[in-house]
Amino acid sequence: MFPFVNLHQQYRQYRIAFDGLSKNTLRSEFYVIKQFFEVLEIQHLNNISKSNIELYILEMQSKRNWTKNTVRNNLQALDNFFRFCFEKGFISENPAKDIRKPKLSKQLPKALSEEDAMKLLEWTYVADFRYEFNRIRARAILATFLFTGVRKSELIMLKNSDIQFSDKTLRVENGKGGKDRIIPLNERLIQILLEYKEFREKLDKKSLYFFTTLREDKRISPTTIKRLFEKIKDSLGIRIYPHMLRHTFGTLMAQGECSIYALSKMMGHADIKTTMIYLLVTVGDLKQQIVKHPLGYRMMDEFVK
Repeated sequence: MFPFVNLHQQYRQYRIAFDGLSKNTLRSEFYVIKQFFEVLEIQHLNNISKSNIELYILEMQSKRNWTKNTVRNNLQALDNFFRFCFEKGFISENPAKDIRKPKLSKQLPKALSEEDAMKLLEWTYVADFRYEFNRIRARAILATFLFTGVRKSELIMLKNSDIQFSDKTLRVENGKGGKDRIIPLNERLIQILLEYKEFREKLDKKSLYFFTTLREDKRISPTTIKRLFEKIKDSLGIRIYPHMLRHTFGTLMAQGECSIYALSKMMGHADIKTTMIYLLVTVGDLKQQIVKHPLGYRMMDEFVK
């Protein structure tokens, strides 16, 4: 059993109260910290040093082919935890404090093109679903991802009261960082959500949560989402995931010249710099723009022999 479960519980409560971290983020951190203690077989906090953290990272990088992103996430989680332990007097110093984190290369987020996004929605009309409720729910789930950019955990926790059809808004309550936000609803999305809402009413669903299971009157789980995306992979032969659809929303909105400030608010980004990545353009866009160079219109034939 993880020997510092009580200490981590204190850390968890502190981060939720004072830093507004979500339970999902802290759950991910817990597994990072738990694995570190178990691999090194650490029984006492005073046995931890900068050198054995570095050796641990090197070992895991070698044995499990950790990427720069995985290394960085692990170091950040350990740094957060040991900083708390230091500030509360459980250890004399933070052993992870001065360990350098690898710099990540800036990459465009993976997203679907406008055409592929439409094909994904169209797939829900022709795909083989055992129950019609599952078909209509799948369409509503995919459309919600594509038209609002919500995160998977946010979609699962949506309540009936969060979707206001009269105001044409969707409310994300207690999103990442404990923040609430309002997202306007597209007319096409409203049609799809109303179709789902009417079908669930026919089945006499009383759950407070908008997306419910077929057999039981309760909210869907991450497994429901996973099975849907596995079905898409088996049927279409492409691998997509919820966060890719979130990136698709951001990319398509930026291409549609949505203001970066408005987009950051809709996506719930704490820092507008996070949203700026959607302004990065493709090589194809650059080729289209380069023809606008003013010197490209100047005739120089008289100087060319």
